[in-house]
Amino acid sequence: MTAVSPPEIDALAAALGGARHDAYSRRALARASEEYLSRRRPPLAEVALTVDGKEYPNLYAVLADPAAKFETGEIRLDPIPPAGAAWRFLLPFERLVFAADGSVEVHPLEPGPPVRAVARAIVREHYLLRSQGDEERAAAGGARVELKGLRGTLAEAISAARSEALLPFGVAILAYLPEERYRYEFDVLHSTLLPDPRAGRLAPGQRVRRSARVAWTLDQYVAQSDLSLLAVRCLEVLVESPGLTSIELSHVFGGVRELVDSALQGLVQHRLVSFDRRTGVYRPILDPFLSANDPTMPRLDAAPAGSDPALRTSVQELLAAADARATCPLCGAPLPAGPKSILCENCSAQVGTA
Repeated sequence: MTAVSPPEIDALAAALGGARHDAYSRRALARASEEYLSRRRPPLAEVALTVDGKEYPNLYAVLADPAAKFETGEIRLDPIPPAGAAWRFLLPFERLVFAADGSVEVHPLEPGPPVRAVARAIVREHYLLRSQGDEERAAAGGARVELKGLRGTLAEAISAARSEALLPFGVAILAYLPEERYRYEFDVLHSTLLPDPRAGRLAPGQRVRRSARVAWTLDQYVAQSDLSLLAVRCLEVLVESPGLTSIELSHVFGGVRELVDSALQGLVQHRLVSFDRRTGVYRPILDPFLSANDPTMPRLDAAPAGSDPALRTSVQELLAAADARATCPLCGAPLPAGPKSILCENCSAQVGTA
């Protein structure tokens, strides 16, 4: 696939936005694309794209072709990179094959059968076309040009991008397996697959495998929230961790610690993350991402008041961790087969007597 040039970006914007893509919109689009490029990460691999049986040079060409629905398609790596540390936190693949029913077959790098998963798409970074008149009306309290939420199958995402006059810079393909979810991020402007931001910056042992139901609700929240990009990325990493400090997260995202601190404090105010002042660790609060209507979700009372601060955390977080790993989320000891307790016997005794 080929990189998208500035004239191609402007031409697609004019085709999608019509009168909304005026001089103001062109300047804003140029600034938005430059900001995205300034944050660009080194790619993992270049990709080639087939949509509905037809080869396309890049995703912008797909958006520009009204006949392209993306009901079926294939994303393949060309050339295929070797397996290794760059694939950490991802399931290595050589191609993704999308079916009309919204599923995807992940063809692994290692010899073996493809892994079938549910596929969904979410726009990571984008520019929503809006004219100077749109901005002035919004500033005066009038109706705003808003993104209604791009998520769903690839066909739905393509249709929404056209109808909303939205230009994607980065897109994530979410592959939901029975027990977990993998997030594959693509740089649309350069037609590349990006590594997970944690690769090479966070030890694999600091990842907690959450169940697919937790990931699904998190992704729905992210698609509709008004959180900043950095806050969203911090939240996604924290949900798949036992807890991290702002220093560790700053290292993951390669940014200024003060910016990460600000994003984390915003997550605390939204009651999505808790902060342990004694250790400086931020931990995810998973209660918002667990369905209250799920009859299979166990309900337990919180730990007794006055318990050891090191053992205090969201009960739902402990449930999800135990459910996903079949180990005690505090000490890591294997849980016995059959009905699972939230903690191992030793940690249960500590919590109950602290």
